[in-house]
Amino acid sequence: MVPVTASPVRIEASVDARLSRWLWLVKWLLAIPHYIVLFFLWIGFVLVTVIAFFAILFTARYPRSLFDFSVGVLRWNWRVSYYAHTALGTDRYPPFTLADVPDYPARFDVAYPERLSRGLVLVKWWLLAIPQYIVVAMFAGGWGWGGGWDDGGGWRCGGLMPFLSFVAVVILLFTARYPGHLFDFLMGLARWVARVTAYAALMTDQYPPFRLDMGGQESTPGPQPGSPPTAPPASPMTKS
Repeated sequence: MVPVTASPVRIEASVDARLSRWLWLVKWLLAIPHYIVLFFLWIGFVLVTVIAFFAILFTARYPRSLFDFSVGVLRWNWRVSYYAHTALGTDRYPPFTLADVPDYPARFDVAYPERLSRGLVLVKWWLLAIPQYIVVAMFAGGWGWGGGWDDGGGWRCGGLMPFLSFVAVVILLFTARYPGHLFDFLMGLARWVARVTAYAALMTDQYPPFRLDMGGQESTPGPQPGSPPTAPPASPMTKS
């Protein structure tokens, strides 16, 4: 049996014990302030990725301060997406911060790489990732996690994830229960897309696996930023 390699990308979420049957109808409206902020954050993310490209090419390192910013943007995007678009598994309004919020139902992290390949940085974000982009397009209905770089984190229409998210909240509307198996599957799709995004954004050299790791929590312990290479802490995620 081939061992499962832990991914440096950590994406987790949990469903609120009591979800409103109707609030999902207006969450996209309530999230407008986040969309405005994310619009500018995504511009910064793209600029930082371009700077990181040359930094990695010449030094084999992603500058830590820039890396933390990029992780923060993806973390913020994931919280807003989980609240308003993807799964809609929480009624708790997303916080306005790049930092990790340990008690928020949706969390995201990427382990900081001490060194990155100078050669891979030239090809991984376009040539090597092409098969992954095709898969992500089917999942999300467009390129990239959050549906693209220009829409503030919402999923584009036409993909599997928007459809399944809608099915989940319709079931919630009529039964007052969120379908657990559907949530697990949605998290597997979101986890796949998040790994591709981090890889394409030059944040890791580990190629995203072609597999669905379903469920709200990561099944295998991954490397934690700032933690020793011994047993991982009780929480599967740490603040960047």
